[in-house]
Amino acid sequence: MPKVLAVIPARSGSKSLPDKNIRLLKGKPLLAYSIEYANRCPLITKTIVSTDSEFYAETARHWGACVPFLRPKNIAEDDSQDYGFMRHALDFFIEHKDYYDFLALIRPTSPLRPANLIEKSIEILTNNPTATSVRTVAPVKEHPYRVWSIAEDGSMKGFVESEQEPFNLPRQKLPNLYFQTGDLEMVRASTLLSGSVSGRNVYPLIVSHDEMVDIDCISDFNQAERKLT
Repeated sequence: MPKVLAVIPARSGSKSLPDKNIRLLKGKPLLAYSIEYANRCPLITKTIVSTDSEFYAETARHWGACVPFLRPKNIAEDDSQDYGFMRHALDFFIEHKDYYDFLALIRPTSPLRPANLIEKSIEILTNNPTATSVRTVAPVKEHPYRVWSIAEDGSMKGFVESEQEPFNLPRQKLPNLYFQTGDLEMVRASTLLSGSVSGRNVYPLIVSHDEMVDIDCISDFNQAERKLT
């Protein structure tokens, strides 16, 4: 069986919703839902929280996660990308001779994820040796073929230029497209070591809109509370 490290990112500097990752959702800090989700999966070897805050670290430990380090400030900024903290976590364990095959990125901002996503993503990577990573996606609601851009002169044109008048195509002829959700990403350690958090051969794990919520602002938070009622 592959060794799997679950990484839950929880930096402290949220601007849109201050202290979002520890904000109480039905009496529990938001990040607790993701910790519990990871810990319920018997295929996870270890669950850690990557945070730059000692207070967040204490909260994470209380809810059952390991916090073996505090994330350096240079990879905990507003514009810091996923690769920085994922590679930092992997390198930490490599330095301590604790090696992992897969790393699961489990964001606190998706507390209502469907069951068994971790198991399914591990199965996809195991059965597809050339797959570099797996990520959850959902069908698009607003199709890119219906998107327009407005020029400086006030006129507009279809955003997709590879098709003849794609905005006039009937719904039945629109290609099936998906957007990435925040529920789960599973990446091979070798992909991270090669310099990418996803790689070039990404496989989908499809979820429905009814099964998900991505929390970025207070209205998203309120939506999650309603779904948990």
